Amino acid sequence: MSSSYEVVVVGSGHNGLIAAAYLAKAGVKVLVLERRPIVGGAVCTQEDILPGYRIDVGSSAHVMIHQTPVVKELGLEELGLEYIEMDPFAYYPLPGQEGKAICFHKDVEKTCQSIAQISPPDADAYRDFVRAWGELNEKVFQVFLSSPTPWNVMRRLMGGSLRGSNRMQMVRLLMAPYGQVVRETFQHEAVRTAIIWLAAQSGPPPSETASGDFAGWHSMYHQSGMKRAKGGSGALTQALKKRILAEGGEVRENAPVDRIETTATGRVTGVVLEDGETIGARSVLAACHIQITVDRLLREAPLPTSLRERIGHLRVGNGFGMIVRCATDRLPPYSGETFDERGVCPGHHGLQLLCPSRAALDRAYGDYLKGAPPEKPIPLAMTFSALDTTLAPPNKHTLFIWGQYHPHTLSNGENWDDIREREADKLIAAVEEYAPGTAEAITDRYIQTPVDIERLHAMPKGNVMHLEMSLDQMFLFRPTPELATYKMPLTGMYLTGASTHPGGGVWGASGYNVAKVMLKERRKWK
Repeated sequence: MSSSYEVVVVGSGHNGLIAAAYLAKAGVKVLVLERRPIVGGAVCTQEDILPGYRIDVGSSAHVMIHQTPVVKELGLEELGLEYIEMDPFAYYPLPGQEGKAICFHKDVEKTCQSIAQISPPDADAYRDFVRAWGELNEKVFQVFLSSPTPWNVMRRLMGGSLRGSNRMQMVRLLMAPYGQVVRETFQHEAVRTAIIWLAAQSGPPPSETASGDFAGWHSMYHQSGMKRAKGGSGALTQALKKRILAEGGEVRENAPVDRIETTATGRVTGVVLEDGETIGARSVLAACHIQITVDRLLREAPLPTSLRERIGHLRVGNGFGMIVRCATDRLPPYSGETFDERGVCPGHHGLQLLCPSRAALDRAYGDYLKGAPPEKPIPLAMTFSALDTTLAPPNKHTLFIWGQYHPHTLSNGENWDDIREREADKLIAAVEEYAPGTAEAITDRYIQTPVDIERLHAMPKGNVMHLEMSLDQMFLFRPTPELATYKMPLTGMYLTGASTHPGGGVWGASGYNVAKVMLKERRKWK
């Protein structure tokens, strides 16, 4: 047996690293184990994929982490982490209308001015929309930064966010599908489609009941903005690794864990690596998918059979999407835009929402439900080299094309390994419709199908949110009611990551919350 630790963290996604950093800062002897050669999980940037380019292999835009205290409290900027503002944070070129586009800026008034050029009534509606939903979601965010006990949820949500004469209307909109919320609020189809497509990035379709706040959450982007870590998304997790080491913690890559060991009475004792090495620990934090944690890592632990069965029934869904990461000679030349000497237009700074209509989105989702790749995929393009010249060689660029609603398991007899190139071509062609000349500028590409995402990141079915982000799997219910406060029914066993409250995305809230829980309970396993 190697040296014993107070805490072993299994997995080095950003939530696991954040928790480890807080624990190490508090004087806890902590070890992080990562199965891959580089830390970061789905917040990771590699330089060995497309030579000369820094390529993200998971999430790219960092949004809500900037409304948490994580970056400041852990002093990550002192360790080299630098963020670049994405402004506008989203860009919606109107299909078939050269030079017309909606730009969503962090500044609400600048956004309203952009909308007014398309639809003056919607500019006024947008201002009211941001105010109303912002008041509610400031309270929701407080829930996200706390363990989701019934008391925390009720105290913060019902203690002020839903008061006033508009209370019942907001409750109704919360319970409505977000597609309906947007349709009621705005008139112009371009405005509706842009907001719906951005809301859809969390997973549930526009028709899902009780999803209204996926549209309402748009209001929070005007508080935090969207930002890009200089040098790639993985700059965040590399800075977190430095903080852990600086505080006396340890991090080991190429150290896949086979199982978490417990006593017959349900007390954690350590972990066993795949090579047979045993590492003792008084507590273990699993920073990985809940089903992998229970089904594989805790396969020998004395857990209730009923809990194992319910974990098996959690809705992972049939995949989420795929992405093509491209090296290019130039950025997409959107028709009618003005470009600087680097070929950059303002729209290149943000998420490029290339959804022609709500009907097109519905058709793509319909193909997904049938278990087939979308006949006409809907792309979201990202061109971070427009903001950060460190990502590509001189006079070169990066282009990431994300496509939603690509099923992991195909029911049409096809295999993802056989159709990956074809489906990548379709996504590039969809961008080409908005920016002719894009395809010929691509010099190399790295494709991640839903199956590739599953393999690389150990995300069942390739769901980047781990579990469906539906109301019955959120807050007090994520991943299950008895596990929602980050604790397993085993002494010294804790959970973090996208499988837990508040879900997927680069927030860090789960890691922040579980560190507080563990430090409060330290005496129980110390």
